Amino acid sequence: MTATIPTSPITFDEAGFESFLASRTEPDWLTQSRREAFSLYQEKVQEPLDPEEYKRLDLRIFRPEKYNIADSPAEETTFETLMQDRGEFSGALVQVDGKCVSSTLSDELKEKGVLFGDISELLVEHRELLEPYFLKKAVSPAADRFAAWHAAFWTGGAVLYVPRNVEIEAPLYSLIGLQQNGATDLSHTLIILEDGASATLLEETSSATEETDGLHVGAVELIVGDGARLRYVQLQNWNKKVRHFAHQAGRVGRDAMIQWTVGALGAKLMHLHQEVHLDGRGANAEVNGVTFATDKQLLSYYTQQTHHQPDTDSNLLYKQVCRDKSRCVWRGMIKVDKIAQKTDGYQRNDALMLSPDARADAIPGLEIEADDVRCTHGATAGQVDEEQVFYAMCRGLSRYEAMHVIVEGFFAQIYDRIPIELVRETLSQAVERKLGIGD
Repeated sequence: MTATIPTSPITFDEAGFESFLASRTEPDWLTQSRREAFSLYQEKVQEPLDPEEYKRLDLRIFRPEKYNIADSPAEETTFETLMQDRGEFSGALVQVDGKCVSSTLSDELKEKGVLFGDISELLVEHRELLEPYFLKKAVSPAADRFAAWHAAFWTGGAVLYVPRNVEIEAPLYSLIGLQQNGATDLSHTLIILEDGASATLLEETSSATEETDGLHVGAVELIVGDGARLRYVQLQNWNKKVRHFAHQAGRVGRDAMIQWTVGALGAKLMHLHQEVHLDGRGANAEVNGVTFATDKQLLSYYTQQTHHQPDTDSNLLYKQVCRDKSRCVWRGMIKVDKIAQKTDGYQRNDALMLSPDARADAIPGLEIEADDVRCTHGATAGQVDEEQVFYAMCRGLSRYEAMHVIVEGFFAQIYDRIPIELVRETLSQAVERKLGIGD
């Protein structure tokens, strides 16, 4: 599918929306869904955001009008990535400024009916297969202004569809890149695993330069069928000028498993709304988070683990390191429906302060309607023990090396939960790089 390139950048008002629609050659059903979402966006932008979720974010200096959708296809460029060249992948997708620039998938997986590629093309070519899931099962455009904004203006993204009982051994890889100043990436990730299927997708974000000032308003939908197994990793590694907002949601079927790992290293401002729904009896979800904030970064999460059926398990562990004048925010909630007896839900957030001006806010919560459950939560925060640093330095380590050992040890509990060696090594390398900034 080709698009007519507009003569000027596309903004997000009504005129900009009409220009955006004119720039795309999409079927009527897709255009109509965008119009419905834009109408919803116009309503939502006039409404206040949920104070429980957004009151710890200062959005007064956020100006959406300074951003626009890139008016020309991105030129080829090289992005500094942490995972792209470090492993063998069964498929790879690269998106730049909201547009797909390359896509590959092994012939073996194609023959098995696997789909992996640009959502702009595959959603139209395989409408009957994908439309029932797209912005219908996981992420709702009605959630707030950011979700509606994305639903109206999404530009591209990745689709992974795995048929029933197909198992993909080697991971797939997706890169989301920002190249042009002021560009907005509204990429969408849709993963559908039918019953009994299994797959691993590693997704990474990157900026072309340290000076690229862009905006990402994204969405991730993870649909895991009965007995299926999904491992999904997203490493947010924008530069420190990008603003990043995303709605992400997973639906987990009966006796199915999802291991969801998020890493947050970059962005000037980030807010991630992350939900996981245990829809089938025996469903299991493990959610891991690694965050390292420096300078004046503000990295924020709002997480929900919702148990809809009996005998379901969820386990969330977030580890956050804050340095300089940075701030991390985590608001977590476990919800248990009345029929979801024998639920086992757990959430924990640990924060490590590397400087006296850093700050971490952790607010766990429970909403339980069933009476036969085991749900627990916890949060800790503390500064690096200078005696530990002194102890390490007395044994020949530099202060940098000592801090690295302490931070690595702090994150080790999450590394141990991740069975993919590439992911463990990548996170460790990313933390080491981040630790060196400003030293």
